Amino acid sequence: MEAMEAILGRRSIRKYTDKAVPEPVINQLLEAGMSAPSAGNQQPWHFIVINEREILEKVTEFHPYAEMLKEANVAICVCADVNLEKHKGYWVQDCSAATENILIAATALGLGACWLGIYPREQRVNGLRSLLGIPDNVIPLSLISIGYPAEQKPPANRYNSTRIHYNKW
Repeated sequence: MEAMEAILGRRSIRKYTDKAVPEPVINQLLEAGMSAPSAGNQQPWHFIVINEREILEKVTEFHPYAEMLKEANVAICVCADVNLEKHKGYWVQDCSAATENILIAATALGLGACWLGIYPREQRVNGLRSLLGIPDNVIPLSLISIGYPAEQKPPANRYNSTRIHYNKW
C-alpha cells in the first residue's frame, strides 16, 4: 500500500476478528512508532504491548470509550518518560506523532486500529498507571486498539479548503 493510500484510508476501526496479530507485525508497528519525529530527537517514548484479554477488558472499567478492547487482539499504550525530555512539554507532540505512525502503519499492514485518548484525563491516566504498573515519571498519552478488521469503512474526505491560509490569516 502506498503512503498516501494508507494516510487517506486510515479510519478508526472498532470491530475486530479473533485472528491473532503476529509478533513480527506488532514489531513493525512499534518500529513505525519509534520512527516518528521528536523535538530535538529526544524520543521520550515507551510502548506497552497489551495482549492479555483480562487486562484489555479491565481498561473498559475506567475508560468510557474503550469497549472495542473487548474484541481487540492487542493494544499498544504510548507513554512518555518525562526524565528523557530535553525540551519540556514536547513529549505530547512526540508521542502523538508516534501514535499516528502506528495508526497509519496498521492500515498499511491490513489491520484495524483506533486511538483511545488517555492524557490529559486524570481518571484514565491513573487507571492505566495502576493497571499496568506505570512509574510516576512516565505518562500514558494514548492507547491504540489493534486487530484484524471485522468492519470496513470507506475513506473519509476531510479536506477542507476553507481551513487553508497562505502567508497570513
